Amino acid sequence: MKRVRARGRGGVFTPSDFLGIAGRAAVDQALSRLVKSGKLRRLARGLYDFPKAHPQLGLLSPAPDDIAQALARETGSQLQIAGARAANALGLTTQVPAKTTYLTDGPSRKIVLGKRVVDLRHASPKHLIAPGSAAGTVVQALRHVGAMRAGDVAQVAVRRLSANDKKMLASSAVQAPAWMRPTLVSIANASGEIDG
Repeated sequence: MKRVRARGRGGVFTPSDFLGIAGRAAVDQALSRLVKSGKLRRLARGLYDFPKAHPQLGLLSPAPDDIAQALARETGSQLQIAGARAANALGLTTQVPAKTTYLTDGPSRKIVLGKRVVDLRHASPKHLIAPGSAAGTVVQALRHVGAMRAGDVAQVAVRRLSANDKKMLASSAVQAPAWMRPTLVSIANASGEIDG
């Protein structure tokens, strides 16, 4: 329970997070006991959380990013938010998608929590550009909105990316589809100050 408390309320875990302490059978048994005592909540097979409590709403669902990170830790894989979630993270949309999609170099997996879905999709290296970084989020947002709205992505990205993120974007541009490269290079070379 010390390791669970160290992450704090809202933390999401898999049995592999505890394998340094004990063997798999002992970890599974301990997690089962903690669930029965109400200290942990079982979200799905092999996925648990230390839930946050709200005075009026009761136990809150964990953040999709926390679920995805726990699943990635379990398999030692990389993650990158994708689709509508990437566009939302950049501020291109205000709508928060009910289905949060992540690209991963690990196995595909879908977790359903009530009306929310966390979807990890295995992707080839050519689709997983700069995973886990702001530069990768820009690439995925561009992929989501398409060439017609590339200018919108560029305007937002120029202001939001740090100098290091822009360097990563410049070095990753060669991996991106041809239609995307000019936009990525212009974002990487921009100073961050937009006229008008």
